[in-house]
Amino acid sequence: MTEHYKSGFVNIFGAPNAGKSTLLNALLGENLVITSHKVQTTRHRILGILTEPEYQIIFSDTPGIIDPQYNLHKKMMQQVKNAVEDADVAILVHDITLPVEELETIVNKLELKVPCILLLNKADLIKDKNSIQKIKETYKEKFKNWQVIEVSAKSKKNIDKIIPLVLVHLPLSPPYYPDEGISDRPVKFFVGELIRQQVFELFHEEIPYHAAVLVQSFEEKTTLDVIKADIIVSRETQKIIIIGKNGSMIKQLGINARKAIEEFLQKKVHLELFVKVRPKWRDNENYLKEYGYH
Repeated sequence: MTEHYKSGFVNIFGAPNAGKSTLLNALLGENLVITSHKVQTTRHRILGILTEPEYQIIFSDTPGIIDPQYNLHKKMMQQVKNAVEDADVAILVHDITLPVEELETIVNKLELKVPCILLLNKADLIKDKNSIQKIKETYKEKFKNWQVIEVSAKSKKNIDKIIPLVLVHLPLSPPYYPDEGISDRPVKFFVGELIRQQVFELFHEEIPYHAAVLVQSFEEKTTLDVIKADIIVSRETQKIIIIGKNGSMIKQLGINARKAIEEFLQKKVHLELFVKVRPKWRDNENYLKEYGYH
């Protein structure tokens, strides 16, 4: 490690569905956090650690900023508040196709006091380069102290420009984490998230937002891992939908989740899923703690 080694916390903020999780995956070169076209996919603050010979950046993906309606939402927004307080650098992700006023609402809620890099995401949706330049100038005028670049987390356009901008602001410091780690979360957490991602993919309307996943057991064996997990919902009708006619939907969910987990673990998996009803779990302090929402 050199005397010029840099290390610090770079926390990612933005509205729901701005592309924060897709951005983190692109920066890490790994599909670490789950993504979906539906809003509020991210519920936890998840660290992604990028270690190189000259620096270590601890990225932090945070839940999209919303007005809380449930105790669950309040806990999500507390994670955002914590991330604001411990950031060395903030990355603000904003959908370039949305008006500047929507970003101003987010900025007012965050009260950022650290250097900020504004990423105008989904730039691939605007084909005219002159239009992109005009939009960029609007944001540069509005946020004079910020670096502003257009990116596409999905197509990885301009992703390579982000880290050099971050390094300008990172403090000289030894690494915080061992260089072999990519996150502070255990494997069991990511397994639960991969199952929850399939709930988002397969079901619509309120079901993804009423569902939580609790991995009850994770048994590592020589030839395969045996995983048992509960899918928690709020109402009996939701349980019926998730199970499906003759168990068709839960079977499909299990197949999709098992494939995703096997790809993540690089190992064969036996997965058992159970659907349980916990009325109003999103407002129940004990349930929230049990499901990992501290």
